[in-house]
Amino acid sequence: MDFSDTPDEATFRAEAQAFLAAHMPLKDPGRVHVSRAMTPEDVAASKAWQRKKAENGFAGILWPKDYGGREGTPMQQIIFGQEEERYAVPTTVFNQGVGMAMPTVMTFGTPDQLVRYPRPALFGDEVWCQLFSEPAAGSDLAGLRTRAVKDGADWIINGQKIWTSYAHFADFGMLVVRTDPNVAKHAGLSFFLIDMKTPGIEIRPIRQISGTSNFSEVFFTDVRIPDSQRLGAVGEGWKVALTMLANERFTVGSAEGPDFEEILALAQRVKIDGRRAVEDSAVRERLAHWYVRTAGIRFTRLRSQTALSRSRAPGPENSILKLVSANKLQDIATFGIDLVGETGAITEPEIAAMHGLFQQALLYAPSKRIAGGTDEILRNIIAERVLGLPADIRADKGLAFNKIPTGARG
Repeated sequence: MDFSDTPDEATFRAEAQAFLAAHMPLKDPGRVHVSRAMTPEDVAASKAWQRKKAENGFAGILWPKDYGGREGTPMQQIIFGQEEERYAVPTTVFNQGVGMAMPTVMTFGTPDQLVRYPRPALFGDEVWCQLFSEPAAGSDLAGLRTRAVKDGADWIINGQKIWTSYAHFADFGMLVVRTDPNVAKHAGLSFFLIDMKTPGIEIRPIRQISGTSNFSEVFFTDVRIPDSQRLGAVGEGWKVALTMLANERFTVGSAEGPDFEEILALAQRVKIDGRRAVEDSAVRERLAHWYVRTAGIRFTRLRSQTALSRSRAPGPENSILKLVSANKLQDIATFGIDLVGETGAITEPEIAAMHGLFQQALLYAPSKRIAGGTDEILRNIIAERVLGLPADIRADKGLAFNKIPTGARG
């Protein structure tokens, strides 16, 4: 692995540092961001920051210049992400639109779609959401049941999606539906770009255990959309979805929240039987475990970055990164609350230890083990693509979707 910047990369890093220093304050080292409910004011701040980056060539680093991008390198995108992490930038609502949807539109879009959608997304004018997950499908995306039926030049959509991030703020959504139940489940899907203000769409925010409502369930009742909003060919929605999910793996990244430095700082402050917790052998063993995992995550990320810098496609590194970091976040949050004892029940940032960081993270962490691919899905990817193990047995392989047995309905 190569840990150093090339001369061109060093020049770009200095440019990114100068831009960020001129427009944003550094993060407060005493606080670590943990997900909270987005407000309209947060969305406005996110839009303003997105526009500022786009106007200065830092939003669409990999994008073609025709769409407002820089036509830069993957390493430049990584470098800017590394530098941006150091600053107190607004929480973004553009990962799905800029990082996932628009690269997919650039791959499969019609000329009209390429004119209409990328630039407004890049410059922060339009927010996108991902309408994939369904209550009955779980992690099996190809098992979705939301239907689209052709009616002249339009499609009529009925069904439900769930766990849709920022749907209540979104202008557009990326929608996968079933257009043919008479073929194998992967072959009967189609992909659409849908205006979230279309009549017949109902959005219901989901109240989470953390008190936030960043996810929603979305209902479609006789929603009519023109065929011009279809992305890719009819029946090739699975191909389009896989392209977008490949972008998602890169976008989701590591889990935000308390890491090794924060749990070490807490162990140095808290006392066990009159001594600092960090002096306890059992605590030190746990700290060593997380230090090793943190180093492993760092070096695995560098391996992926090295592959990109040499114009090679990275392997399954992002699946490994997400699996390890999401579980580590949950373990650290749990242990942090255990260390502070009874006061772990206090969540108010003004009086809780470390500003209630570990309490907030414990409520938020489980979602990171689901978003962007569940632990089980990621383990399957690692087992098959890294270890070379045989794929899971699929009893429904080759069956038409409407012939797949389902449980009895009461």
